[in-house]
Formats: sequence, structure tokens, C-alpha cells
Amino acid sequence: MTASDAKADLHFYLQSARDALLWKLEGLSEYDARRPLTPTGTNILGLVKHVAGVELGYLGDTFGRPSGEPQPWLDDGAEPNDDMWATADESREDIVGLYRRAWAHADATIDALALDTTGRVPWWPSDRDEVTLHHAIVRVIADTHRHAGHADIVRELVDGAVGMNKGNDGMAPGDSAWWKEHRNRLERTAQEADRNA
Repeated sequence: MTASDAKADLHFYLQSARDALLWKLEGLSEYDARRPLTPTGTNILGLVKHVAGVELGYLGDTFGRPSGEPQPWLDDGAEPNDDMWATADESREDIVGLYRRAWAHADATIDALALDTTGRVPWWPSDRDEVTLHHAIVRVIADTHRHAGHADIVRELVDGAVGMNKGNDGMAPGDSAWWKEHRNRLERTAQEADRNA
């Protein structure tokens, strides 16, 4: 495999995760895009904001290629988790636009550098802050797919929509009645296992 083939493979999986995450916003109201549906406040628009910052950091700053994008969640005095939710003043278009600019910046880094190029992660301890571009891309792919999975679950809680992208839900065939019975069967099985434990 050539270096360009390896980059193409990595980019394919990175872009598929990016697309899946953004697809989770389609058709949602502002409330549902921002709605915290877990005890830790996980929400789809916040996940997009977070992943934009991840790309700007790992595939920009780490390799001496700062984007110039404001990231106020990194400022001194920022609250913990400021990158995991959008304020009422941050529009969906603002956050999605930031993410798309982060993609472009990250893609330019990937195109410009060899996979064995080393960089330094500014927020890691100095005795172990060195990474290759290959490592950084894999880390960002893993993080983005992880958060796309979170978004999939949150979106299912909002309106039942599931899947990787439009036309590819990856789910077993079944109508709403089948899924309701399937879920009820799993609930009964969990209760039975608990009684038998």
C-alpha cells in the first residue's frame, strides 16, 4: 500500500464519521439539536462543536498549523465542558460552519504532511506529547466515530431516527410494532436474568 492509499483510507473513514455526525442534525428543531438527553448533558450540536475543536487541535495545532479559529472554550476561565454545548447565541450554522472549516484545515494538514511527520500535542505532558500524523488521524477518526455513535443514540431518543447516513440505517428489518415487541422482549429477558442472578 502506498502512502497516498493509506491517506485515502484514513480520509475515507474520517469523512464518513464527519458526515454521519452532521446527518444527525438534519431535520431537528433548535431545541432538539441542543437538548441534553443524558445525565451528563450530551446533545448533538454540542458533539459537533466538540469534534470541531478536536480536529483543530490534533490536526492543526499539534503540527504547528494553527487555524486562527476562535475557540473560547480553551480560554483561561472557560467552564469545564464549554465545548460540549452551544450557547443560545451560537447558531447551528455557526457550529456547523466551524466544523466544516475545521475539516478543511485538517484535510490541508493531511494533504501537506507525510504520515510519519511528528508533531507535539500542546495539552499533553511534555514527556509524552509527540505523535505522528498517522497516530493523530487515527485518534480523530476514533473520537469522531465515538461521538457519531453518541449522536445516533441521542437522535433515536429524540425522534426514533437511527443509522449511519441517509439510506443506510444498518438496522434489522422491522416495522415499529416489531421493534416495540423486540424491545419489550429484551426488557423481559433483562428482568429474568436479574431474578436468576
